[in-house]
Amino acid sequence: MGGELLGRVRGAVDRARGRDSRAWRHVAVGAAVVGIVASGWQVGHLPRTEAEPVVAQAVLAGTTLHARSVCDGGATSAFTPRQITVQDVVRRAPVLALARDGNNVPGVPPLSEAGKHEFAWDRPPGILPGSAQGNVLLNAHTWPWTSAPALGNLMLQRLHVGDRIVLFGMANGEPAHLCYEVTKRVSIQAEQRYPEYWVTDGPPQVAIMVCSGVRRGPGDWAERTVWFASPVLDG
Repeated sequence: MGGELLGRVRGAVDRARGRDSRAWRHVAVGAAVVGIVASGWQVGHLPRTEAEPVVAQAVLAGTTLHARSVCDGGATSAFTPRQITVQDVVRRAPVLALARDGNNVPGVPPLSEAGKHEFAWDRPPGILPGSAQGNVLLNAHTWPWTSAPALGNLMLQRLHVGDRIVLFGMANGEPAHLCYEVTKRVSIQAEQRYPEYWVTDGPPQVAIMVCSGVRRGPGDWAERTVWFASPVLDG
């Protein structure tokens, strides 16, 4: 009696296990079918892409690359400047080629609203940018500090050693440019002679002069500030 009862119990358990096993097989097969259908739909609706072409490596791995700079391709011969960019001050400001006055003093921009935003260049016999030696003489106005700033005001506030200056112009009918880096800034008394500004046979430089210090009256400033900048032939 006990053995028969035990056999019936085991048979019931096995039948239950069989039903569960078949049910799980149905679930697994159904899930697989759903997965295949879903995958096929996704693949069929993905955008098609072309294979990327294989491009030969132009430089050796590990080579340091440098972005092209405005200073690349700088002039190696003299040219006439027409515009100037001064770092943190102005971009492509006009450069006026002006003659010296009767006292052999370089000309200055006009005392006008336009003149506040222009540079004067000491044209020949002054030095041209790109020349092998001598200072390219430039100047700009400083305006009373109570009014809208002129280029001189902005340079006094923002132009420092290490900043860049770029002169743009023409040489033999072709565009030319040359970059410079500010190497020195100095302020002197207005009445003080400063021969270093006027050098024509030294290393090639730009020398920019503006009025500075105390404004003692119209056109009368106590000091002059001069920036010297040396050529930079690449970025």
